[in-house]
Amino acid sequence: MSTHSTRADSQETIQVGAMGITFLVDAVDSNGSVSVFECFVPADSRMPTPHSHDAFEETIYGLEGVTSWTVDGRAIEIGVGDALCVPRGAVHGFQNAGARDAKFLAVASPGLMRPDFFREIHEVLAASDGGPPDPAKVGEVMRRHGLTPAPPS
Repeated sequence: MSTHSTRADSQETIQVGAMGITFLVDAVDSNGSVSVFECFVPADSRMPTPHSHDAFEETIYGLEGVTSWTVDGRAIEIGVGDALCVPRGAVHGFQNAGARDAKFLAVASPGLMRPDFFREIHEVLAASDGGPPDPAKVGEVMRRHGLTPAPPS
């Protein structure tokens, strides 16, 4: 039995704009089968860039508050105990338009979402010094990690 564990490392919270991402199971801990992370979404905030991914499904489970999702143009509210599977290729994004903070659990299968993606996006956002991030740099990081930015609507 392997004694390898990154659980302590995976408890780091990675800031991505206003959101906080905490990995609970990294792909290295699941032989690549799954990545599991919590996403803290403060009141009145949104995910920076709607996107899709062709190589994995992403299942969302509401833990606290409510997040409003759009998946291929369909609006879905995720509250405590609600679940949603975002299929491969579906353009999606979310926001917390409410006055209460929200948190959801995300399960990517196979485990292709890695902490490095969120760290690199954090760096791009930090480099914008409070202004809008460079869309070319955001897109480059997203594509390198298997995400496709949605075209502007």
